[in-house]
Amino acid sequence: MEAFYAESGYTLDRKWAERSFNTLIGDPSLGSAWLVLHGDAVVGHAVLTTRFSMEYGGMDAFIDDLFVRPGYRRQGAGAAALQRVLAECRERGVLALHVEAGQDDAAANELYSRFGLALGNDRRHTRTLVFSAPESSA
Repeated sequence: MEAFYAESGYTLDRKWAERSFNTLIGDPSLGSAWLVLHGDAVVGHAVLTTRFSMEYGGMDAFIDDLFVRPGYRRQGAGAAALQRVLAECRERGVLALHVEAGQDDAAANELYSRFGLALGNDRRHTRTLVFSAPESSA
């Protein structure tokens, strides 16, 4: 995760990340997480989160993270991770899968398009609601 954050110019708060992963892993109804492998090497991670959607009349899911280290991109690791994510969606009965990718992230956008994730016209409005600040790792 640290490499994922660093690539985007963010510092990873390890305590926050640990709490987040423990919450996700502790309640399978929230989603799943995987390590992305290339041979025996861990080269990234994938995180899927799920929810009930009125729009779809059932479960939908978000690829919260799908990260592959730069030196391993376009070698099949991301595609294998995305196949696992899609298999998990099928197992869970998910009706729609969503992902966000930067406009300038050609590799990610190409990967998602190959797997049928179409770029929509919707614009996401977000307000972060943090009622109690997470403890800092400092």
